[in-house]
Amino acid sequence: MASTGGVKLGSTYDEARTRKVTAEAEIAELELAKIQGSLVAADDVVKAWEDVLGALKAKLLSVPTKGAPILSTETETAVCQRVMEDLINEALEELSNYEPKVSAASSKTPSKSADAKKPTRARRGRPKKTETI
Repeated sequence: MASTGGVKLGSTYDEARTRKVTAEAEIAELELAKIQGSLVAADDVVKAWEDVLGALKAKLLSVPTKGAPILSTETETAVCQRVMEDLINEALEELSNYEPKVSAASSKTPSKSADAKKPTRARRGRPKKTETI
């Protein structure tokens, strides 16, 4: 079966051209949105969420460690409840100010600073001939 180059059989050149121009316009709009910062890569979002959820897990796991010494001496339920609420609110307060370590610069486009730091190689082989006067 012969390839049609992406053109549907029975369609006209104008219809194929319209689809191509439409696709190119959509790609350009997506690239512009990414440049303007209103579009982020899905990988960056996943990494940011993994970072946030890792911090959440660490804070929640630290609550029993912080609370056990305090609660072990308490006999009143109301005091125990207040201590637990304070520890949970403290963890939530710290998490509300948390900034993920993932940035927009981690996208797949190479940065200009990485290009500027290319190492210089030592010259190998025979030395250059010098001109004699």
